[in-house]
Amino acid sequence: FYCVIREIINTDIITLIFIVCLICIALSKLIYTKRFEIFSYLIINNRYTKVFAKDQHFFELFEGLLFVNLCFNAGIFFYLSINAFVGETISQLLILKYALLIACFFIVKVLLERLLSSIFEIEWLIKDYLLTKISYRNYLGLILLPINAVLIYSVDAKLNTLIIIGLFSLIIFSIGLLTFLKANLNVFKRSMFYFILYLCALEIAPYLIVYQFIAIK
Repeated sequence: FYCVIREIINTDIITLIFIVCLICIALSKLIYTKRFEIFSYLIINNRYTKVFAKDQHFFELFEGLLFVNLCFNAGIFFYLSINAFVGETISQLLILKYALLIACFFIVKVLLERLLSSIFEIEWLIKDYLLTKISYRNYLGLILLPINAVLIYSVDAKLNTLIIIGLFSLIIFSIGLLTFLKANLNVFKRSMFYFILYLCALEIAPYLIVYQFIAIK
């Protein structure tokens, strides 16, 4: 018989974060039952963006609750990635810092996107595009929750596994955006030049800056 020794890591902070995430999801489903049901099929069809595009506001509680879940789960995934990369366990309190940085990044990005769309006078074009992006990001947050739970409580988070999960998430997000762009291609053609400028300024550049910052750190 062989005895396999596995390091037991205190996960109290992560457990509390998971509870907060579950509460946010439960509230969004309880308060917006029909909307949540349609949202749950986002990966299969784009009915959600079609139905709620006309009634969207600058801030909505439904999206806000799912956004909190997204930021916390993205923070946990980033925490696991750093642990796997450096080969040692870092403080779980850093998850809160990562979640806050991720939230600030997306909030500032959305504000700049709205400002730029106003300057280019393509608000009518960007509004639905932003809803699609926000929706797919929040949907990825729902997917990350059970994945993170398995990686924390059951399976050791290996770097290769995390890379595959990250690529899978990127593919889902990209498919969602490409589906939206394909469905609205004729609309985008009217302001193609400004839309390309928009993509370069606020879709490509911010992520390159973040990548360079992480690489330097």
